[in-house]
Amino acid sequence: MSNKPSNFKPRRSARPFADLLGPTLADALKARGFATADIIGHWPDIVGARLAEQSQPMKIQWPPRPKTQVPEAAPQPATLILRVESAFALEVEMGAAQIIERINAVFGWRCVGKLRLKQGPVEHPERRERPKVPELAPAAAQKLADDLKGIEDSGLREALERLGRQVRGSKPVTAP
Repeated sequence: MSNKPSNFKPRRSARPFADLLGPTLADALKARGFATADIIGHWPDIVGARLAEQSQPMKIQWPPRPKTQVPEAAPQPATLILRVESAFALEVEMGAAQIIERINAVFGWRCVGKLRLKQGPVEHPERRERPKVPELAPAAAQKLADDLKGIEDSGLREALERLGRQVRGSKPVTAP
């Protein structure tokens, strides 16, 4: 016999949001030729923040598969269709070889062989403001600073400080 009460439910561990959202988006991404959302998610890292604001991956067109499959043959590279703001089309076209090289470096194989540009307005997702970071009592602020003292990476330390201020400055949740 088990010592667990009959209404016992095992705890579920936290899962990354991407793990939950991935299966939901899979069909929509496949319809556009994307195996995963990686190229879309990494787009600012691939082309830089400036060009990422002026361009967006629309679709990947894969060439037709040959009738006779050669097991050792690498797949033919695809064409990435980009929507680009008209004023930046020439800049993207001139940097196409570098963009393709960077895409392929991210994925570790020659998945994209050329770019095709479609000029037009690029949809920008609405940017949300960060929540206001609460002020902490001097003793709590000093304790947080002491806790973060050993972290050398300034970006990580600042992110953890914001998180710590949110956690330590929030009101405790009480059961009804």
